[in-house]
Amino acid sequence: MEVRLGDSLKARKFFVRLFVLVLLLSGLGNATFAQVSASIQGTITDASGAVIAGAKVVVRNSALGIERNVASNSEGYYEVPALPPGSYSVEVRMQGFQHALAKDVILEVSQNAVQNFSLQIASSDTIITVESTQAAIESTTMTVGQVINNNTVQEIPLNGRHFVDLASLVPGTVVPPVQNAFLTSPLRGQGAFAIVTAGNREDTTNFQINGINLNDMANGQITFQPSINTVSEFKIDNSTYSAEYGRSSGSIVNIATRSGTNEFHGEAFEFLRNEKLDARNFFNQEINPISGARNVKNPFKRNQFGALSAGPSGETTPSSSVATKACGSARALH
Repeated sequence: MEVRLGDSLKARKFFVRLFVLVLLLSGLGNATFAQVSASIQGTITDASGAVIAGAKVVVRNSALGIERNVASNSEGYYEVPALPPGSYSVEVRMQGFQHALAKDVILEVSQNAVQNFSLQIASSDTIITVESTQAAIESTTMTVGQVINNNTVQEIPLNGRHFVDLASLVPGTVVPPVQNAFLTSPLRGQGAFAIVTAGNREDTTNFQINGINLNDMANGQITFQPSINTVSEFKIDNSTYSAEYGRSSGSIVNIATRSGTNEFHGEAFEFLRNEKLDARNFFNQEINPISGARNVKNPFKRNQFGALSAGPSGETTPSSSVATKACGSARALH
């Protein structure tokens, strides 16, 4: 029996993709709990400023079905770690004091938000709603970095739909040039595989997705580019980051994926580019300057399409999401 090399390679690619798909689907049940990159902390005091120990603190995210309960310690301090990015409410209850509730406490990826409370003596069962006390400057860490938020990731026009290209929005960050000798330079249809930031080499960047290592140790690059439709937001820490990361001397890129909610929803998309919508290439003039003949416009067609669905997957894992994307491209090379 004759086996062609091309058919063998196609079969290998098919089974590798099938294995990755099965692996992703089998991990959907734990997808919600994997997104653990932010925290809420603060101090609880009374009207005189004295700390309150033993106060019950409840942190909720109704969209993700998350509820966490902690109590303040002897110094009135509380902390709720390992939270996915999103909008939270924080409620504080203590016998003899009015209940306090802080709404719309926004957590970004790898953020330590501070929410303090000052409780009043109870005169009724009224719940006092307080404003979020998030500071413009994060005082809980000395890390220098910037978050590329969900609106930017999902809405900004992006040629090729590769999230690594968005790193150029962070000051001091560029995509490696095509002419370099590394394997991280951009490839047609795949985007860049690394970034150069804060004066460091591209192979010193540490990529993490939902807290999981995403680095190709052999080539010093990201192992794969998640679909832009599955990325919620990401943060690039340029320097003085926490010792919990380690490993790399360069930047830390923390990626948070989009999670499902307690309701089913989805989306479908198509990004179209072709020569009908593009201007002519500079070297493809309409009229040949030498012969005077009319040149045919170089053909170019690119279709990027896919779908995303999300919803509840069970009582213990209330939300998950899955996405698929494909790209077809054709262009003339002259």
